[in-house]
Amino acid sequence: MKKLIWMVLLATTVAFGQQAQQGPPRSKAKVLTRAEFDDLLAKPDQILIIDVRRPDEIKDIGGFPVYLNVQIGQLAKSLAWIPKERTIITVSNHAGRGGQAADILTRAGFNVAGTIGAQTYEQAGGMLTKIVAPPPHPTNAPNGQSQGQTQSQ
Repeated sequence: MKKLIWMVLLATTVAFGQQAQQGPPRSKAKVLTRAEFDDLLAKPDQILIIDVRRPDEIKDIGGFPVYLNVQIGQLAKSLAWIPKERTIITVSNHAGRGGQAADILTRAGFNVAGTIGAQTYEQAGGMLTKIVAPPPHPTNAPNGQSQGQTQSQ
């Protein structure tokens, strides 16, 4: 009886382990190497970089000099205004969300070269552009006056 219980426990553990390893479906998008990405960057008039990261990730980690930021959850709703005449490269931190975005765009008929992770690119020796957040908007002074205005008597 003990042997049977151990076999059931072992089989259950293996089954759960296999399910955990499967995770979400893998993207069909090509993950670009640094050299492939740099070659595409050399033709800026032919490409469009779509960064699907949150603005805070781009600010904290860095990005590329020119890109379109559309978070992954909004991408399907944004397809109408994304130009189809350019080759698209999707970007996320490690190409996970970028791969999902590339799959969405490919299914919608866009020409997608692949995806790349910004952090992966930097680890391979690529240079990211550090994004500086704009200064906060000037706050209004008391009584609804804008800064620099004085109240007339």
